[in-house]
Amino acid sequence: MAEAGTSSSDWQTGLNCLSHRANHILNSSQWSDCSFLVGNENNQKTIHGHRLILAMSSPVFETMFFGGLPEKSEKPIEILDVQPEAFRALLQYIYTDEINLKSFDQVCEICYAAKKYMIPALVKQCTEFIWGDLYPGNVCRAYEFALLFEEPRLIGKCLQIIEKRTDEVLKDPSFEEMGLSTLRTILKQENLNVSELVLWDALLNWAVQECGRQSLEVNAENQRKVLGECFGMVRFLTLKPSEFANGPAMSGLLTKEESYSLLMNISSPGVAPLPSTICKTCKSRQKLLTPPRNVESNYMERPKVRQWCECAGEMADVLLNEQLVDCSLSFSVSSNIYIHGMHVPTQILSENVPEHLTFPMSYSEYSELIYAFLQDSDGCRLTYTHFTARVPWNSSVEVIFNRPIMITPNKTYKIVVVLNKVGRYPLFHISPQLHLDSVTFSFGRERTRDGLGLIRAIIFGYPS
Repeated sequence: MAEAGTSSSDWQTGLNCLSHRANHILNSSQWSDCSFLVGNENNQKTIHGHRLILAMSSPVFETMFFGGLPEKSEKPIEILDVQPEAFRALLQYIYTDEINLKSFDQVCEICYAAKKYMIPALVKQCTEFIWGDLYPGNVCRAYEFALLFEEPRLIGKCLQIIEKRTDEVLKDPSFEEMGLSTLRTILKQENLNVSELVLWDALLNWAVQECGRQSLEVNAENQRKVLGECFGMVRFLTLKPSEFANGPAMSGLLTKEESYSLLMNISSPGVAPLPSTICKTCKSRQKLLTPPRNVESNYMERPKVRQWCECAGEMADVLLNEQLVDCSLSFSVSSNIYIHGMHVPTQILSENVPEHLTFPMSYSEYSELIYAFLQDSDGCRLTYTHFTARVPWNSSVEVIFNRPIMITPNKTYKIVVVLNKVGRYPLFHISPQLHLDSVTFSFGRERTRDGLGLIRAIIFGYPS
């Protein structure tokens, strides 16, 4: 469809700006030489594009269309992890250098697409939009966005709002929707502009919603279970005896022994031993008077040394990557651990493939480009990374996420690796279960082949 004021036959002369002409061919699909099937089953659309324009703006598109074995199929390229509206906005920016950012949710989707296709200028615009629209009703989600996309200045700004306007943050419905790691971050703060009793009531409301998200019956036992280590971060000892007796002690989340011990220590500190599950801090949280220092060190616990869970067995097949292919590995664990990244194989150089990929020296090197992310059972992306480097053939490499993520038992997580380079990759038999020092990994099946997978090992660490 031609721009207003021009006909379909004279649009080149009627549109004075290159961006206007590019916008015309995007909207009309004129001269389109590629197409994408974008979105999930409930919201999926076909979007047309132009290989040269896309490759000019993104190294990922360049690899896709002009790599060693460029994509020549007339079938639409599937992009299942980006919503059609966000992908369309991404193309609009690529073709015209313009973007219409409207809402927090829209910006998060666009920023994810911009990260995936390596368009940093658009990522910056998305971050600046969120920075300028922060308020108590979206600050928790903005904080999680900032963590995911590694934006430390935005992280600091979010924490300042949480500390200064805590009461408003707790009252907003978005507080009950945040992740456990964000809740833990809030409880770690020394400066919160709210009483511990109000904070406790907000935690109970969050726990009720979390029980629903985990399909658990809402009762005191399950509320305490979903709160996990956050329960032990509540400063009960800062409450008055009457506040504790009429509040936490009546909630059912504390045992009779815990309630008795806490009440005794609130009335007369040190008179009775406290259970190890109870926070022993007697200092009340203070109203924030000055901006917090060293914000980045507050929001993430330091995991111990990295370890490897080698989930891959013998090599069993070869995956020929002819375009963007994503390989996923589902797993669960028996105890809290941090996920750092994974070991993945590099491409196979020749048809003569040995049974293993360990060589005394590499034959040569090539340029690898991998995008990977970790997501939970709800499909929420917890962390991600772009890996770009020259790597040896017939070998394997560490792909480390932008930040380590703590995962918990009884939940299913998935590591997704998107291969951007055309070539041949080995597939391995995946062990159903592995027992290590103090954690058991249970693995599902990858989408690549039944029982076979690309990922050789998961890199993890135990909490400090």
